[in-house]
Amino acid sequence: ERPWGAEPPPPEGGPECSGPEEPGGRGGGRRLRTAFSAEQLSTLESSFQRQQYLGAAERRRLAGRMGLSEVQIKTWFQNRRMKLKRQL
Repeated sequence: ERPWGAEPPPPEGGPECSGPEEPGGRGGGRRLRTAFSAEQLSTLESSFQRQQYLGAAERRRLAGRMGLSEVQIKTWFQNRRMKLKRQL
């Protein structure tokens, strides 16, 4: 039995099992990190070497081919450009 006002214990399995959004944030939930496979990373890196900016059609094609969402592709490219900028 819990004392009055005590929070319930966290769900079994940790935050990965709680759904796509984390509770408690202002404005909107944060999504969990995407764990890209080695094959996906290889494909993304080779696409990035060819061109650092993708158009909508190329992003759609790549997302469909890799089984990822367009937002995941877009975010990966944004993060990769920032990584390149830090390295230079």
